Amino acid sequence: MIVSDLLKDQDGIRHGFFTRRGGASEGVYRSLNCGFGSSDAAEKVQENRERVAAKLGTERGKLLTVRQVHSSRAIVADAVWLPGEQPEGDALVTTARGLAIGALTADCTPILFCDAEAGVVGAAHAGWRGAKGGVIDAVLGTMEELGARRDRILAAIGPTISQLAYEVGEEFRDAFLADGVGNDAFFSRLGGSGKPHFDLPGYCRQRLVSAGVEKVEDLGLCTYENESLFYSYRRSVHRSEQDYGRQISAIVLM
Repeated sequence: MIVSDLLKDQDGIRHGFFTRRGGASEGVYRSLNCGFGSSDAAEKVQENRERVAAKLGTERGKLLTVRQVHSSRAIVADAVWLPGEQPEGDALVTTARGLAIGALTADCTPILFCDAEAGVVGAAHAGWRGAKGGVIDAVLGTMEELGARRDRILAAIGPTISQLAYEVGEEFRDAFLADGVGNDAFFSRLGGSGKPHFDLPGYCRQRLVSAGVEKVEDLGLCTYENESLFYSYRRSVHRSEQDYGRQISAIVLM
């Protein structure tokens, strides 16, 4: 797993941005696919998630994710739920010790949050819809409700698609500009097509800073470009593959 310099020395907290390596899955899912939403064998996914839980130092079955729907909903997790019973949403927040919470991604942006002093952690799946719709603000607000302070919250942005690899249409750009002309800063016309490319991690970072998070780290790792390390939805589409795996980013209070 990859760790954030910003989060790694926080007392009582363990975290990891896991790669696709070190798992039991095969084929296009090789090897640490943690997404039950894929068509991978459920027993392989479960085994992979148990390996992640062990690496984080928590108990078997205490790694939680939600059914991600590209929303702005943040859910408070205070007890274990079964894989088929997970609620819909795109972020988790907890104060429960030993309960690991995670976000599944394959190009979207995973963000891990913590206020170690308050004992509150969060994990968000921020695709463009969720980021634009306010999932970051929802996590911060939920953390504050549980005792965190915004000026103490740390946030780390994990592996996600880079701007160079994220070509979008004009209508996509127009939708962001409708929220504010300042969003033009997150678009450039790279490559030979002349089409706009969107800086998703840059946009997420700006949303965090604008919301009052003073310390943010972006690991700067591209899921599309680093095939040996990460799954990528867009890469699978470009190759006409039937499906793709999901890597997990998770955090736990110990």
